[in-house]
Amino acid sequence: MLKIGLVLSGGGARGVAHLGVLKALDELGVKVSAISGTSAGAIVGAFYSAGYKPEEILNIAKTQKFFGFSNLLFGKAGLFNMEAFESVCRTYFTHNKIEQLNIPMTITATDIVKGEVRYFSKGDLSKALMASSCVPLVFEPVKFENALMMDGGILDNFPIEPLLSICDKIIGVNVNSISQNFDQIHMKDLLDRSFHIAMKGAIQEKIKSCDVLIEPADMSRFGMFDLSKLDEIYLEGYNCAKGLSNEIIQICL
Repeated sequence: MLKIGLVLSGGGARGVAHLGVLKALDELGVKVSAISGTSAGAIVGAFYSAGYKPEEILNIAKTQKFFGFSNLLFGKAGLFNMEAFESVCRTYFTHNKIEQLNIPMTITATDIVKGEVRYFSKGDLSKALMASSCVPLVFEPVKFENALMMDGGILDNFPIEPLLSICDKIIGVNVNSISQNFDQIHMKDLLDRSFHIAMKGAIQEKIKSCDVLIEPADMSRFGMFDLSKLDEIYLEGYNCAKGLSNEIIQICL
């Protein structure tokens, strides 16, 4: 049987589009053999790897708001710390070990002191997810594995490398396509847009290694913390993946 790898990019609330993609893959009967994710992609991938259905994860995201600020506490080196997020993780991941997930999972984070990307496929699940999704200037760095960790997207927002040697085919999902249809850019969107424009070149090179790329269009119209549009974001991912059904099925044959 072919081993199908799945790469899930970061993207804050836009990461809910990954859930729509996973729903479409389930309907197509695609069995994912390994997942690699950054930030929101790591969170979605971990829940899915633990056995939660895409609709269940969407409901958890709406209730717990782990792509927003509601459950987060004021910190020091950033506006918020992530202790409450760790509590959410421990509620839903009873074993709290990456290696005990049903689907092998790699979580990407950035060692902010050494300036190095780190990939975690075993160890403390909640800490790894906290590190992977620790957005610069918004959250204070997470102490993990004797290092100060921050968002994996700083150095690798499309972590395909861990899958290249273990998978026969790779499906990539990027939820950060940049819209050029707008009248004005609001200040709150400038950092987000600048961040993803800067990463675009590196991601485009990685995309060449994907057998199928699922990239919903104009996703930058949704903000990283746009919690009011989760259903719409979910449908963007679902519809894009369904539109590529033939290509997805073909690589799985």
